[in-house]
Amino acid sequence: MAARLFSSLLSRSSSSSSSSSARALLSRARKPLLGREIKNYSTAAAIEEPINPGVTVNYTQLLINGQFVDSASGKTFPTFDPRTGEVIAHVAEGEAEDINRAVAAARKAFDEGPWPRMSAYERAKIILRFADLIEKHNDELATLETWDNGKPYEQAAKIELPMIVRLLRYYAGWADKIHGLTVPADGQYHVQTLHEPIGVAGQIIPWNFPLLMYAWKVGPALACGNTIVLKTAEQTPLSALYATKLLHEAGVPPGVVNVVSGFGPTAGAALAGHMDVDKLAFTGSTGTGKIVLELAARSNLKPVTLELGGKSPFIVCEDADVDKAVELAHFALFFNQGQCCCAGSRTYVHESVYDEFVEKAKARATIRSVGDPFKSGIEQGPQVNLEQFEKILGYIRSGVESGATLETGGARFGTKGHYIQPTVFSNVKEDMLIAKEEIFGPVQSILKFKDLKEVIQRANNTSYGLAAGVFTQNIDTANTLTRALKVGTVWVNCFDIFDAAIPFGGYKMSGQGREKGLYSLSNYLQVKAVVTPLKNPAWL
Repeated sequence: MAARLFSSLLSRSSSSSSSSSARALLSRARKPLLGREIKNYSTAAAIEEPINPGVTVNYTQLLINGQFVDSASGKTFPTFDPRTGEVIAHVAEGEAEDINRAVAAARKAFDEGPWPRMSAYERAKIILRFADLIEKHNDELATLETWDNGKPYEQAAKIELPMIVRLLRYYAGWADKIHGLTVPADGQYHVQTLHEPIGVAGQIIPWNFPLLMYAWKVGPALACGNTIVLKTAEQTPLSALYATKLLHEAGVPPGVVNVVSGFGPTAGAALAGHMDVDKLAFTGSTGTGKIVLELAARSNLKPVTLELGGKSPFIVCEDADVDKAVELAHFALFFNQGQCCCAGSRTYVHESVYDEFVEKAKARATIRSVGDPFKSGIEQGPQVNLEQFEKILGYIRSGVESGATLETGGARFGTKGHYIQPTVFSNVKEDMLIAKEEIFGPVQSILKFKDLKEVIQRANNTSYGLAAGVFTQNIDTANTLTRALKVGTVWVNCFDIFDAAIPFGGYKMSGQGREKGLYSLSNYLQVKAVVTPLKNPAWL
């Protein structure tokens, strides 16, 4: 299902760091491009008066032990509309005391409550009812996601929400199929293994795919019988609160899923370092992932799964159909405003087709439709907030200053909101920041290569290893590259295929552990061996 959904998005589009360098980039972002801004840039949609989303924000408190409550301090923080920079709502600001309350509720629900004690089939039925409610409220959830994040409404409503429903039903199906083994042993013993829920799971989700990452984490944890304390990203707190209200409506007992909105250094740090949290899952930047891992180790040495940053290569071989390769590379980079950890942000193109590819990639970028994400046909909305907006413009400035050729884009789009022109650089070199660091924005960097040995070495010469794309008509070339690239996912002649059953995660500093599929269940289970003597066994 997910493969078909993302493929349909692609076909529709064809028809219509380091902290020191980040600070430097932010200062650069406020400067003009010294007359080198491309003047022939045009876009298919103009920024007009923002469309009224047509929904009311009803849930802004913390959700602890089945109830919406204010934060202990009474503090709130604003969440902003990236189309305008205006405040959407004020949301309860959770801190350490609120994390303590949420963890206590989750602990009691696990140690004393019915959730881990009900049959797996009963848990599955609740998860299935939750999926049905997500499907029923598809439009409201997609509207909140777009309003808070800036992603195109059609992407949220027609691509991401159906994927969430599919994933929840996938994990509901796993709930009553989790079991241990009977193990033969030397001697007169009966040996079995039990797969037990790990306990209280702390989960921290990012702002680029708030609901999708919510489902990736909540789905397997619930299927395995755990309880949860989930911290939302401060940029996008709204949709998870609405979804968790639906989860309680589906029948999940109080305390099983608790949601705390707040900031990383306060709520996030308290959750990562909590002594009564049994497992931690985090999706976000590599820098923050290191902090999370350290906090987990310094507290109770809780196991941690991390899905972190990437600088994924997209390799276009000499036998490629250039038109198809251009469209797929465009999708791989610009999808979700470029705010995707696995974005194909290093586009390697064979020298024999390089010039043709660059010209067609430039042409494709100039017709990308940018505008209000609630408007039909829009491919690209605003970046999530001012910080990301300025950071991306700083990287663009860096690319120009380091000698890359700015083919198109390179500046703000419009005068209001956090919109950036789709940007394409050619003649990019490996030592440039735009080739090394995760930009997380609509900036395509196109590099030239001569042969497979060279591009394998260059593609792997990074601290990241999340994903890669390969575009070739030669099966031997595809096999060579898929085995040589040090990444967690290789997409061959496709990109961003996120079926519920396909595991996702990275090598190197792109993380540890896997999300989705069968592999993610092990993140939320403990394996216990039980050994019992046998007296006069008929067989061994």
